[in-house]
Amino acid sequence: MKYVLADIPAREIIPGFHGRLIHTEKSTLSFWDVEEGAQLPEHAHHHEQTTQVLEGEFELVLDGEKILCSPGSVVVVPSNTKHSGKAITACKLLDTFSPVREDYK
Repeated sequence: MKYVLADIPAREIIPGFHGRLIHTEKSTLSFWDVEEGAQLPEHAHHHEQTTQVLEGEFELVLDGEKILCSPGSVVVVPSNTKHSGKAITACKLLDTFSPVREDYK
């Protein structure tokens, strides 16, 4: 199946995080447009997650460790690991989740 991101309506899942979501049988892809200064509150979930910065800078805090991410950075967030973040600049991120994020449907 082919998707065109521009055809997928963006949803503000967290204040300042506008996502275009694609769900497959076993995973969710979240293409985020993130406003400068937007905060991702600390949380954990059973999903394995990867976060890739496509544009801009994002500070991810993974299990208490601050990681400054820029374009080309990829961070793996293991299942049930506490993490949070902040958009240093306006940025574009791609998160992948496995299994599917039912709460994002």
